[in-house]
Amino acid sequence: MSKTYVLYNPKADSGKGREEAEAVKKYVGEGAEFVDAIAEGGYAAFLKRVNGDDTLIVCGGDGTLNRFINDADPDALPEKVLYFATGTGNDFLRDIGKETGCEPIDLKPYIKGLPSVFINGKESKFINGIGYGIDGYCCEVGDQQRAAGVEKINYAGIAIKGLLFHYKTTNAKVTVDGVTHEFKKVWLAPTMNGRYYGGGMNATPDQDRLNNDTLSTLVFFGKGKIRTLMAFPSIFKGEHVKYTNMVKIFTGKHIKVEFDRPTPLQIDGETVLGVTSYEVKSKAAL
Repeated sequence: MSKTYVLYNPKADSGKGREEAEAVKKYVGEGAEFVDAIAEGGYAAFLKRVNGDDTLIVCGGDGTLNRFINDADPDALPEKVLYFATGTGNDFLRDIGKETGCEPIDLKPYIKGLPSVFINGKESKFINGIGYGIDGYCCEVGDQQRAAGVEKINYAGIAIKGLLFHYKTTNAKVTVDGVTHEFKKVWLAPTMNGRYYGGGMNATPDQDRLNNDTLSTLVFFGKGKIRTLMAFPSIFKGEHVKYTNMVKIFTGKHIKVEFDRPTPLQIDGETVLGVTSYEVKSKAAL
């Protein structure tokens, strides 16, 4: 007999993971089994006891999706894998035109053929994007504040203070399918599988996450703090592309970004410290 499993992370959203996951009962009723993914030892361990005709509902935000796609073996997934968005951020949900709390969506079309990022010899899949520059810095500071007991992290405030006072720009090399471009005073250099990251920034407005052939890399560069601060808010509507003297977007299958000093980086919101370069490959390049 098939079963429905609701997977949640109890530590998500300041310890509200189970409470928020309970909202899925509106759509699946009372018969589903709620499963603490951490207590199970991770998604891969849990999937060993799931049958092919069972239904799996993954609850959480972008960070949860990142852990799921990197922990679960695609070949071991049951036929029905759904996603129920909880928490905050949810750039994946925004990108596909849905809202938090909506009916669980079929996740499988969005986790087929995902790109990989290579950092210090380690390969990881990503579902939204790789943030490098001041966005990685914001994630680092946010992690520090969370560890200090701050419950509500104001990433916009962190970004503004970083831009004005704390974050130092880098020089960068961006190599797209073998062609290298060099930039001075780089603020951002993310590579995207979707359009949105960082809690609503429409970084690459033309990127299609269902296109497994190409990825998009944004470079925000070249201007001082005040000029950059004036233009930066336009990224939330995707209007930053009009600033052609400080914004470039490249598309390709195989992209490498190199900074001239170590800088924090984030993968779907998960921070990696002290990175000097990253390399991404679309499914077509793997």
